[in-house]
Amino acid sequence: MKPLLLRGGRLVDPAQGIDRSADLLLIDGRVAELGTDLAASDPVHEVDLGGLVVVPGLIDVQVRLGEPGLVARETIATGSDAAARGGFTTVICMPCTRPAIDTASTVALIRDRVAESSPIRVEIAGAVTRGMAGEDLASIGSLAAAGVVALSDSGHCTQNHQIMRRALEYARMFGLPVLGHCRDDSLTAGGVMHEGYWSMVLGLPGWPASAEELMVARNIRLAELTGTHVHCLNLCAAGSVRLLREARLRGLPVSGGTCPHYLVLTDAALAGSEAFLGSDGGDWSACHPAPPAWPSYDTRFKTSPPLRSAADRAALIEGLADGTLGMIYSDHAPHCDYEKEVEFDCAPFGIAGLETSLALSLMALHHPGHLSLADLIHRMSVAPSRLLDLGRGNLAPGSPADVTVLDPDHRWVFGESRSKDRNSPFHDWNLRGACMMTIVEGEIVWRHAALQ
Repeated sequence: MKPLLLRGGRLVDPAQGIDRSADLLLIDGRVAELGTDLAASDPVHEVDLGGLVVVPGLIDVQVRLGEPGLVARETIATGSDAAARGGFTTVICMPCTRPAIDTASTVALIRDRVAESSPIRVEIAGAVTRGMAGEDLASIGSLAAAGVVALSDSGHCTQNHQIMRRALEYARMFGLPVLGHCRDDSLTAGGVMHEGYWSMVLGLPGWPASAEELMVARNIRLAELTGTHVHCLNLCAAGSVRLLREARLRGLPVSGGTCPHYLVLTDAALAGSEAFLGSDGGDWSACHPAPPAWPSYDTRFKTSPPLRSAADRAALIEGLADGTLGMIYSDHAPHCDYEKEVEFDCAPFGIAGLETSLALSLMALHHPGHLSLADLIHRMSVAPSRLLDLGRGNLAPGSPADVTVLDPDHRWVFGESRSKDRNSPFHDWNLRGACMMTIVEGEIVWRHAALQ
């Protein structure tokens, strides 16, 4: 592997508290040196990055890759290519496959596929319960021995409190965090969008915010009881942010994160672009030109949990700004086109997000001044690495040479995707901020045309 010298970029490494112009030398898959006017004794591949930002490789905690069993939606190869284009050097493969990742043999199968077809690092989350059915615990010890980095029932939420308690106790024995969706199924049955003004106007069954808040409170109580770290995925309700803030002030082993689409869109988007921009566009239009028009009842906006109100969105931004919410991830949930081309009630939940996460996060948080660039990268790289004990998320000498090069001000229109999934609500949007180069173990796995 030829040494790689990244010359003249703005190096932002929140883990080391660095934000300055510097060169970065990568040798044998590791960071060898950082400094000014570096020179290597051996021949190097040198890339001039003047005007661009160099950060630790981004890490996405929640990605669905389709294999095994759902390859019509996504494959490890296509999902990994999309992740590399989006600036992610590591993604966590969630266990919602067919069969679910609840045995060591399935973990081994995915590792083999990753070795064959993925240009980036793919870590694996094992299921909490068998088949993610919420009834019997999976073989947590075997999954830990097979090398999973976390436990999760992915888009499902373990409803039985006793089973969740036992899962946390086992997870603690093996040093694994539990990544949990927060949803009381008895309150969300039949719900397809946020319960509020727009659900009444559109005549769609509502999904109340309290369904999320109840399970956040449950997870906090069980984390306190067992001492196991619980990370609450995809938080989008203001009440959840308040509960998490209070728990973290008490020093409990809980954390939470959210997704870029909850920071950009609200439930008004389901009524069409005119309603969304009319009721909520002031905030967003300050970030960039207005997005193109979209119709009402557009299934591309159907997510789990659902897009919520403007007040909820404001609470999420506040929670990210004050550190209550420590992570941002895509929740990449691919589907075939024909699955979404049905009535809104019948369409599956989920959108594609790997290629737009960075741009949307920059636009919703950094450019309006809610987060510094270092704070944003902390939530997209440092914090995920620490949660999962990956040993990445920094550019100190000796660290893995996983690097993302980005241009926070690059303007582009999201069109052709590397993912199999075309079900993104952000197609044809004018975006600001892009990954320009993705480096994994010292090798360039993707670069923007501007750097060819």
